[in-house]
Amino acid sequence: MNLLHGVGDFFSLDIGTNSMRIVQLSGGSQHGWVLQKYSYIPIDPKLTQDSSDLGKKRLGEAILGAVNQAGIKTKNIAVGLPAGKTFTSIVETDTLPEKELRKTFKYEIDKYVPMAMSDAKADYIILGPSPNDPARTEVLVSSVAKDYAESVMEMIEKTGLNIVAMEPEPLAMARSLAIPGAIDATLVVDFGEKSTDLAIVFKNQPRLVRSIPGGFGVLVKAVASGLDVREDQARQFILKFGLDEHQVEGQVFKMLNSHLDNFASELAKSVRFFQTKYIGGKIGGIVLSGYAGMIPLFAEYIEAKTNVPTMKGNPWQLVRTTPEQQQALMNVASEFAVAIGLSERSND
Repeated sequence: MNLLHGVGDFFSLDIGTNSMRIVQLSGGSQHGWVLQKYSYIPIDPKLTQDSSDLGKKRLGEAILGAVNQAGIKTKNIAVGLPAGKTFTSIVETDTLPEKELRKTFKYEIDKYVPMAMSDAKADYIILGPSPNDPARTEVLVSSVAKDYAESVMEMIEKTGLNIVAMEPEPLAMARSLAIPGAIDATLVVDFGEKSTDLAIVFKNQPRLVRSIPGGFGVLVKAVASGLDVREDQARQFILKFGLDEHQVEGQVFKMLNSHLDNFASELAKSVRFFQTKYIGGKIGGIVLSGYAGMIPLFAEYIEAKTNVPTMKGNPWQLVRTTPEQQQALMNVASEFAVAIGLSERSND
Protein backbone atom coordinates (compact mmCIF):
# COMPACT_ATOMS: atom_id res chain seq x y z
CA MET A 1 0.00 0.00 0.00
CA ASN A 2 1.40 3.36 -1.08
CA LEU A 3 0.36 6.50 0.74
CA LEU A 4 1.30 8.85 -2.08
CA HIS A 5 2.96 7.23 -5.09
CA GLY A 6 1.68 6.00 -8.48
CA VAL A 7 -0.08 2.64 -8.61
CA GLY A 8 -0.86 1.40 -12.15
CA ASP A 9 -4.42 0.54 -13.28
CA PHE A 10 -6.99 1.58 -10.66
CA PHE A 11 -10.10 3.60 -9.93
CA SER A 12 -10.64 6.21 -7.22
CA LEU A 13 -13.03 6.45 -4.31
CA ASP A 14 -14.02 9.61 -2.44
CA ILE A 15 -16.38 9.14 0.50
CA GLY A 16 -17.95 12.41 1.58
CA THR A 17 -20.41 13.24 4.34
CA ASN A 18 -23.51 13.00 2.14
CA SER A 19 -22.35 11.18 -0.99
CA MET A 20 -19.80 8.83 -2.50
CA ARG A 21 -17.94 9.47 -5.78
CA ILE A 22 -16.11 6.91 -7.93
CA VAL A 23 -14.03 7.71 -11.03
CA GLN A 24 -11.96 5.72 -13.49
CA LEU A 25 -9.92 7.59 -16.10
CA SER A 26 -7.79 6.49 -19.01
CA GLY A 27 -4.98 8.44 -20.66
CA GLY A 28 -2.47 10.51 -18.74
CA SER A 29 -1.12 13.93 -17.91
CA GLN A 30 0.85 14.21 -21.16
CA HIS A 31 -1.91 13.44 -23.66
CA GLY A 32 -4.99 14.19 -21.57
CA TRP A 33 -7.44 12.21 -19.50
CA VAL A 34 -10.66 10.52 -20.64
CA LEU A 35 -13.55 9.63 -18.34
CA GLN A 36 -14.23 5.91 -18.60
CA LYS A 37 -16.45 5.03 -15.64
CA TYR A 38 -18.01 6.93 -12.76
CA SER A 39 -20.77 6.81 -10.19
CA TYR A 40 -22.32 9.19 -7.70
CA ILE A 41 -24.23 7.70 -4.77
CA PRO A 42 -26.02 9.74 -2.06
CA ILE A 43 -25.42 8.23 1.38
CA ASP A 44 -26.80 8.72 4.87
CA PRO A 45 -24.31 10.74 6.96
CA LYS A 46 -24.90 8.29 9.80
CA LEU A 47 -23.38 5.53 7.68
CA THR A 48 -19.94 7.11 7.48
CA GLN A 49 -19.97 7.88 11.20
CA ASP A 50 -20.85 4.33 12.26
CA SER A 51 -17.62 2.62 13.34
CA SER A 52 -19.29 -0.61 14.43
CA ASP A 53 -18.66 -3.83 12.52
CA LEU A 54 -22.20 -3.67 11.13
CA GLY A 55 -21.69 -0.04 10.09
CA LYS A 56 -18.46 -0.89 8.28
CA LYS A 57 -20.15 -3.82 6.55
CA ARG A 58 -22.97 -1.59 5.30
CA LEU A 59 -20.52 1.04 4.07
CA GLY A 60 -18.57 -1.67 2.26
CA GLU A 61 -21.77 -2.87 0.62
CA ALA A 62 -22.54 0.69 -0.48
CA ILE A 63 -19.06 0.96 -2.02
CA LEU A 64 -19.54 -2.30 -3.93
CA GLY A 65 -22.92 -1.05 -5.13
CA ALA A 66 -21.31 2.12 -6.49
CA VAL A 67 -18.55 0.10 -8.19
CA ASN A 68 -21.08 -2.20 -9.83
CA GLN A 69 -23.23 0.74 -10.89
CA ALA A 70 -20.21 2.26 -12.61
CA GLY A 71 -19.38 -1.02 -14.36
CA ILE A 72 -15.79 -1.02 -13.14
CA LYS A 73 -13.92 -4.31 -13.52
CA THR A 74 -10.53 -3.68 -11.89
CA LYS A 75 -10.22 -4.45 -8.19
CA ASN A 76 -7.47 -1.87 -7.59
CA ILE A 77 -8.61 1.23 -5.77
CA ALA A 78 -7.09 4.53 -4.60
CA VAL A 79 -8.80 6.07 -1.58
CA GLY A 80 -8.93 9.63 -0.33
CA LEU A 81 -8.13 10.25 3.35
CA PRO A 82 -9.88 13.16 5.15
CA ALA A 83 -7.53 16.02 5.98
CA GLY A 84 -8.54 15.76 9.63
CA LYS A 85 -7.14 12.23 9.75
CA THR A 86 -3.80 13.06 8.14
CA PHE A 87 -0.80 15.30 8.76
CA THR A 88 0.88 16.85 5.73
CA SER A 89 3.77 19.30 5.70
CA ILE A 90 6.46 20.57 3.35
CA VAL A 91 9.97 20.46 4.83
CA GLU A 92 13.41 21.44 3.56
CA THR A 93 16.60 19.40 3.58
CA ASP A 94 20.08 19.71 2.07
CA THR A 95 20.17 19.07 -1.67
CA LEU A 96 21.78 15.72 -2.48
CA PRO A 97 21.80 13.37 -5.49
CA GLU A 98 18.29 11.88 -5.63
CA LYS A 99 19.34 8.32 -4.79
CA GLU A 100 21.30 9.50 -1.76
CA LEU A 101 18.52 11.86 -0.68
CA ARG A 102 15.94 9.06 -0.78
CA LYS A 103 18.20 6.80 1.25
CA THR A 104 18.86 9.52 3.83
CA PHE A 105 15.24 10.72 4.08
CA LYS A 106 13.95 7.19 4.56
CA TYR A 107 15.68 7.14 7.92
CA GLU A 108 14.90 10.74 8.84
CA ILE A 109 11.19 10.83 8.07
CA ASP A 110 10.33 10.16 11.72
CA LYS A 111 11.55 13.70 12.55
CA TYR A 112 8.67 15.14 10.53
CA VAL A 113 5.83 12.84 11.71
CA PRO A 114 3.92 14.03 14.83
CA MET A 115 3.57 10.54 16.33
CA ALA A 116 5.67 7.47 16.96
CA MET A 117 6.49 5.70 13.69
CA SER A 118 5.18 2.47 15.20
CA ASP A 119 1.75 4.15 15.31
CA ALA A 120 1.86 5.77 11.86
CA LYS A 121 1.94 5.11 8.16
CA ALA A 122 4.05 7.75 6.43
CA ASP A 123 5.29 8.54 2.94
CA TYR A 124 7.06 11.38 1.17
CA ILE A 125 7.55 12.95 -2.25
CA ILE A 126 10.61 14.95 -3.28
CA LEU A 127 9.21 18.18 -4.73
CA GLY A 128 12.53 19.57 -5.98
CA PRO A 129 14.72 22.61 -5.28
CA SER A 130 13.31 25.13 -2.86
CA PRO A 131 12.05 28.26 -4.66
CA ASN A 132 13.95 30.22 -2.01
CA ASP A 133 17.30 28.40 -2.06
CA PRO A 134 18.49 25.95 -4.75
CA ALA A 135 20.91 24.47 -2.19
CA ARG A 136 17.87 23.16 -0.32
CA THR A 137 15.31 20.62 -1.47
CA GLU A 138 11.64 20.61 -0.53
CA VAL A 139 10.01 17.34 0.48
CA LEU A 140 6.30 16.75 1.09
CA VAL A 141 5.72 14.44 4.05
CA SER A 142 2.33 12.92 4.82
CA SER A 143 1.27 10.57 7.58
CA VAL A 144 -1.84 8.93 8.99
CA ALA A 145 -2.49 7.00 12.19
CA LYS A 146 -1.89 3.31 11.52
CA ASP A 147 -5.07 2.27 13.35
CA TYR A 148 -7.22 4.49 11.14
CA ALA A 149 -5.50 3.46 7.91
CA GLU A 150 -5.76 -0.23 8.75
CA SER A 151 -9.44 0.17 9.67
CA VAL A 152 -10.15 1.69 6.24
CA MET A 153 -8.11 -1.00 4.50
CA GLU A 154 -9.87 -3.80 6.37
CA MET A 155 -13.34 -2.41 5.58
CA ILE A 156 -12.63 -2.05 1.86
CA GLU A 157 -10.63 -5.23 1.38
CA LYS A 158 -13.44 -7.27 2.93
CA THR A 159 -15.43 -6.32 -0.18
CA GLY A 160 -12.82 -7.99 -2.40
CA LEU A 161 -11.26 -4.74 -3.55
CA ASN A 162 -7.54 -4.08 -3.27
CA ILE A 163 -6.31 -0.74 -1.90
CA VAL A 164 -3.15 0.20 -3.78
CA ALA A 165 -2.88 3.82 -2.64
CA MET A 166 -4.18 6.28 -0.07
CA GLU A 167 -3.81 10.04 -0.41
CA PRO A 168 -4.85 13.04 1.71
CA GLU A 169 -7.87 14.68 0.11
CA PRO A 170 -6.33 18.19 -0.09
CA LEU A 171 -3.52 16.87 -2.32
CA ALA A 172 -6.00 15.15 -4.62
CA MET A 173 -8.32 18.15 -4.97
CA ALA A 174 -5.36 20.46 -5.59
CA ARG A 175 -4.25 18.24 -8.47
CA SER A 176 -7.59 18.47 -10.27
CA LEU A 177 -8.32 22.14 -9.53
CA ALA A 178 -4.95 23.90 -9.88
CA ILE A 179 -4.73 26.22 -12.88
CA PRO A 180 -2.56 24.53 -15.56
CA GLY A 181 0.50 26.56 -16.50
CA ALA A 182 -0.10 29.25 -13.89
CA ILE A 183 2.99 31.40 -13.25
CA ASP A 184 1.82 32.66 -9.88
CA ALA A 185 0.64 30.47 -7.01
CA THR A 186 -2.97 29.33 -6.73
CA LEU A 187 -4.90 28.90 -3.49
CA VAL A 188 -7.31 25.99 -3.92
CA VAL A 189 -10.24 25.88 -1.48
CA ASP A 190 -12.65 22.96 -1.02
CA PHE A 191 -15.54 24.05 1.22
CA GLY A 192 -16.99 20.82 2.55
CA GLU A 193 -19.84 19.82 4.84
CA LYS A 194 -17.84 19.79 8.08
CA SER A 195 -14.46 21.30 7.24
CA THR A 196 -12.56 23.22 4.57
CA ASP A 197 -9.40 21.97 2.88
CA LEU A 198 -6.81 24.43 1.57
CA ALA A 199 -3.80 23.90 -0.65
CA ILE A 200 -1.46 26.42 -2.24
CA VAL A 201 0.07 25.22 -5.51
CA PHE A 202 3.21 26.96 -6.80
CA LYS A 203 5.30 25.84 -9.78
CA ASN A 204 3.05 22.78 -10.14
CA GLN A 205 3.74 21.59 -6.59
CA PRO A 206 1.79 21.89 -3.31
CA ARG A 207 3.56 24.35 -0.98
CA LEU A 208 1.01 24.61 1.84
CA VAL A 209 -1.67 22.15 2.93
CA ARG A 210 -4.07 22.75 5.81
CA SER A 211 -7.62 22.15 6.97
CA ILE A 212 -9.99 24.61 8.68
CA PRO A 213 -12.71 23.27 11.01
CA GLY A 214 -16.22 24.21 10.01
CA GLY A 215 -17.93 24.03 6.66
CA PHE A 216 -21.31 24.27 4.98
CA GLY A 217 -23.04 22.56 7.91
CA VAL A 218 -22.15 25.50 10.18
CA LEU A 219 -23.81 27.92 7.75
CA VAL A 220 -26.91 25.74 7.56
CA LYS A 221 -27.31 25.67 11.34
CA ALA A 222 -26.82 29.45 11.57
CA VAL A 223 -29.47 30.21 8.96
CA ALA A 224 -31.89 27.60 10.35
CA SER A 225 -31.59 29.11 13.81
CA GLY A 226 -31.71 32.73 12.64
CA LEU A 227 -34.75 32.28 10.42
CA ASP A 228 -36.38 29.65 12.62
CA VAL A 229 -36.70 27.14 9.76
CA ARG A 230 -35.76 23.48 9.28
CA GLU A 231 -32.20 22.72 8.24
CA ASP A 232 -33.29 21.37 4.86
CA GLN A 233 -35.06 24.69 4.20
CA ALA A 234 -31.97 26.59 5.34
CA ARG A 235 -29.88 24.63 2.80
CA GLN A 236 -32.26 25.64 0.05
CA PHE A 237 -32.12 29.31 1.08
CA ILE A 238 -28.31 29.33 1.06
CA LEU A 239 -27.97 27.55 -2.27
CA LYS A 240 -30.65 29.71 -3.87
CA PHE A 241 -29.95 33.19 -2.45
CA GLY A 242 -26.38 32.84 -1.22
CA LEU A 243 -24.66 36.14 -0.48
CA ASP A 244 -27.12 38.33 -2.36
CA GLU A 245 -27.88 41.25 -0.03
CA HIS A 246 -31.09 42.03 -1.91
CA GLN A 247 -32.79 38.68 -1.30
CA VAL A 248 -34.99 37.89 1.74
CA GLU A 249 -34.39 41.42 3.01
CA GLY A 250 -30.70 40.60 3.34
CA GLN A 251 -31.32 38.22 6.26
CA VAL A 252 -29.49 35.24 4.76
CA PHE A 253 -26.54 37.43 3.81
CA LYS A 254 -26.25 38.88 7.32
CA MET A 255 -26.14 35.46 8.95
CA LEU A 256 -23.66 34.08 6.43
CA ASN A 257 -21.47 37.16 6.60
CA SER A 258 -20.92 36.82 10.35
CA HIS A 259 -19.42 33.35 9.80
CA LEU A 260 -17.70 33.84 6.46
CA ASP A 261 -15.86 36.94 7.60
CA ASN A 262 -13.72 34.72 9.85
CA PHE A 263 -13.38 32.19 7.03
CA ALA A 264 -12.06 34.86 4.67
CA SER A 265 -9.58 35.91 7.36
CA GLU A 266 -8.21 32.35 7.45
CA LEU A 267 -7.72 32.44 3.68
CA ALA A 268 -5.91 35.77 3.97
CA LYS A 269 -3.72 34.26 6.72
CA SER A 270 -2.70 31.41 4.40
CA VAL A 271 -1.87 33.91 1.66
CA ARG A 272 0.33 35.93 4.03
CA PHE A 273 2.11 32.79 5.27
CA PHE A 274 2.94 31.73 1.73
CA GLN A 275 4.16 35.16 0.68
CA THR A 276 6.32 35.40 3.81
CA LYS A 277 7.89 31.98 3.25
CA TYR A 278 8.44 32.34 -0.50
CA ILE A 279 10.06 35.70 -1.09
CA GLY A 280 8.65 37.16 -4.29
CA GLY A 281 5.90 34.55 -4.41
CA LYS A 282 2.46 35.84 -5.30
CA ILE A 283 -1.00 34.32 -5.06
CA GLY A 284 -2.42 34.92 -8.52
CA GLY A 285 -5.84 33.47 -7.86
CA ILE A 286 -8.17 31.58 -5.53
CA VAL A 287 -10.05 28.59 -6.92
CA LEU A 288 -13.22 27.47 -5.13
CA SER A 289 -14.66 23.98 -4.96
CA GLY A 290 -17.37 22.09 -3.09
CA TYR A 291 -20.12 24.25 -1.65
CA ALA A 292 -17.97 27.33 -2.25
CA GLY A 293 -18.58 26.81 -5.95
CA MET A 294 -22.32 26.34 -5.44
CA ILE A 295 -23.29 29.25 -3.17
CA PRO A 296 -24.30 32.30 -5.26
CA LEU A 297 -21.85 35.25 -5.03
CA PHE A 298 -19.41 33.27 -2.84
CA ALA A 299 -16.52 33.94 -5.24
CA GLU A 300 -17.30 37.65 -5.39
CA TYR A 301 -17.46 37.80 -1.59
CA ILE A 302 -14.06 36.09 -1.12
CA GLU A 303 -12.44 38.27 -3.78
CA ALA A 304 -13.69 41.43 -2.07
CA LYS A 305 -12.40 40.21 1.31
CA THR A 306 -8.96 39.02 0.15
CA ASN A 307 -8.26 41.28 -2.83
CA VAL A 308 -7.24 38.17 -4.78
CA PRO A 309 -9.00 37.21 -8.06
CA THR A 310 -11.39 34.37 -7.18
CA MET A 311 -13.21 31.91 -9.41
CA LYS A 312 -15.18 28.67 -9.30
CA GLY A 313 -12.97 25.67 -9.96
CA ASN A 314 -13.54 23.03 -12.62
CA PRO A 315 -12.18 19.61 -11.60
CA TRP A 316 -13.01 18.32 -15.10
CA GLN A 317 -10.73 20.83 -16.82
CA LEU A 318 -8.26 18.16 -18.00
CA VAL A 319 -10.80 15.36 -18.52
CA ARG A 320 -12.61 14.67 -21.78
CA THR A 321 -16.25 13.66 -21.35
CA THR A 322 -19.09 12.82 -23.72
CA PRO A 323 -22.21 15.02 -24.00
CA GLU A 324 -24.17 12.21 -22.31
CA GLN A 325 -21.76 12.15 -19.38
CA GLN A 326 -21.87 15.93 -19.07
CA GLN A 327 -25.66 15.86 -18.96
CA ALA A 328 -25.74 13.14 -16.30
CA LEU A 329 -23.15 14.92 -14.14
CA MET A 330 -24.54 18.44 -14.54
CA ASN A 331 -25.87 18.86 -11.00
CA VAL A 332 -23.01 17.16 -9.15
CA ALA A 333 -19.94 17.84 -11.32
CA SER A 334 -18.41 20.26 -8.82
CA GLU A 335 -18.31 17.55 -6.12
CA PHE A 336 -15.80 15.36 -7.97
CA ALA A 337 -12.60 17.31 -7.25
CA VAL A 338 -11.10 14.71 -4.89
CA ALA A 339 -12.19 11.68 -6.93
CA ILE A 340 -10.79 13.14 -10.14
CA GLY A 341 -7.59 14.26 -8.44
CA LEU A 342 -7.06 10.73 -7.11
CA SER A 343 -7.58 9.32 -10.59
CA GLU A 344 -5.13 11.82 -12.09
CA ARG A 345 -2.26 10.46 -10.01
CA SER A 346 0.62 10.15 -12.44
CA ASN A 347 2.29 6.81 -13.07
CA ASP A 348 4.74 8.17 -15.64
